[in-house]
Amino acid sequence: MPQPTPALASAFLTGFGITLGLIVAIGAQNAFVLRQGLRREHVGPVVAFCALADTLLVMVGVWTMGSLRTTLPALAPALTLGGALFLFGYGLLALRRALKPHVLLAAQGAPEAASRARVLAQTAAFTLLNPHVYVDTVLLVGSVGAQEAGAARVSFVTGTALASTAWFALLGIGARLLAPLFAKPVAWRWLDALVGAMMLALGLVLLRQV
Repeated sequence: MPQPTPALASAFLTGFGITLGLIVAIGAQNAFVLRQGLRREHVGPVVAFCALADTLLVMVGVWTMGSLRTTLPALAPALTLGGALFLFGYGLLALRRALKPHVLLAAQGAPEAASRARVLAQTAAFTLLNPHVYVDTVLLVGSVGAQEAGAARVSFVTGTALASTAWFALLGIGARLLAPLFAKPVAWRWLDALVGAMMLALGLVLLRQV
């Protein structure tokens, strides 16, 4: 039976919101993408790699957690509660960062141009060697997406993919416009406040499902 459009839209917005909230935090990967954008060096492949890696990890998490829910029914409420608590904690940390904002600076590197293979190898290292990426995508986002079923699950993953692509494209392609903005602590103050509020709201949504 086809799922109603509001359910698909809700799943899409949940996937988009939770992914965007998690990846905008200041980190080495974001700084690296910004650096490549400022240098206008292999920006397209870097953005595509980061977005694709996030999407694939989310897909692994969603369908893995979905299978575990089938074989271990008692796991579902535990994962939901754990995800809600994580979102509350993450939201509070984001609000705390808003009180003491930092700046996002492009990583410094050699002035000579690097090959595409070298840049992609660096991108892979910043993306896949960071343990937090697996906690965020496979465990947290995956457990949230596993609550959906059928077409709604696909809609959720589509939302996460769009969020990743939009953010990394914004950082890489719009780097020269964003660099002055994100060099100001006040920009991160407002962004972290927005992220914090979004994470707390999503945490409440998950608590209602427990």
